[in-house]
Amino acid sequence: MRGSSPRQTGLIPLILFWCAVMGLLYAGMTYYLRPKQVQVQASGDLVIQRALDGHFYAPGRIQGQDVMFLVDTGASLVTVSEALARQAGLSGGTPTTFRTANGDRPGRVVEGVAVHLGPVEFNRVRVGVGLSVGDDNQALLGQTFLSKFDITLSKDQMVLKPR
Repeated sequence: MRGSSPRQTGLIPLILFWCAVMGLLYAGMTYYLRPKQVQVQASGDLVIQRALDGHFYAPGRIQGQDVMFLVDTGASLVTVSEALARQAGLSGGTPTTFRTANGDRPGRVVEGVAVHLGPVEFNRVRVGVGLSVGDDNQALLGQTFLSKFDITLSKDQMVLKPR
């Protein structure tokens, strides 16, 4: 008669236990690391919390397409990848060359784009198309949007006060 040794029988529950622990840790970290919603204060100011990686992220929309913005006060334009531009219906535009830390990149600038951040919407924003920030639903929130605010940075948050 052949049977499993006690060692083999105990190995399967141990593997299942550690798989469950790792799954719970992954789910918890995914929730914990997810960027927070933009908070709107009674004064109308928008508050964005600093992420654990030191950057500021905020969910928003470009032409009705959901995006996750990386807020970059040093960027000239709101910028999206070609893939996101196709999803948002951003066609045409003026050809340009983007000068980045990683070198020159070809792209285009589209005028009159609707950009939302929290409850704030601006419909005449210039958007650069052709630079990737991360995956296809990420965009860079630059000065063509941010210039409409007075910005205050503190240790853990960025406050955008409408002008």
